Amino acid sequence: MSSHHIVREKQEPALYIHNLGNFDEEYLGQILEWSPTLIVNSAIYEKVISLGLKVDVILNAAGELAPQENTKSIMGPGDEYNTVLNYLISEKYAAVNIIDEQKALSDLAFYLPKINIVLFSATEKSYAVKTGFSVWKPAGSLFLIDIVSYFEATNLMQKDEREFEVVKDGFVEFTFATEYVFLTEKI
Repeated sequence: MSSHHIVREKQEPALYIHNLGNFDEEYLGQILEWSPTLIVNSAIYEKVISLGLKVDVILNAAGELAPQENTKSIMGPGDEYNTVLNYLISEKYAAVNIIDEQKALSDLAFYLPKINIVLFSATEKSYAVKTGFSVWKPAGSLFLIDIVSYFEATNLMQKDEREFEVVKDGFVEFTFATEYVFLTEKI
């Protein structure tokens, strides 16, 4: 017996590739498994299609690009992240995964009330959580947490300034008074 999943449009997070850098192609394949809307920065469009991927939206496409069939182009002044995130919010996406080597999630905090953001680099995955967030992790798992305010967590021990280790297999729960805490995990 096989299992079939029905995926409604915009149910899965969109994927915006700003810069692939040294991002692992196998991990990229896992993120693309559910066929999210794929948005790419025009600067890396050729690289992305050379990987055999179907691009849905190109950001700030220049005249020399030859887009794939049925590929939209969006343009915006200034910051590319503002253009992409405003587009996704206006299109009613609930979440987006972003691949970039340079950006910090805290730089995108303005958008967090409107869209869930997970930011990937070649070695890390960062996301914002609200108080009461809990996740099951095996013992020894590490979180990097930029401490901007007081927070409490169960089953977590601080190892150094921003590194925290899960003490034993089980849930880690976070409580705090600020709007968000930014968590980073190694991938």
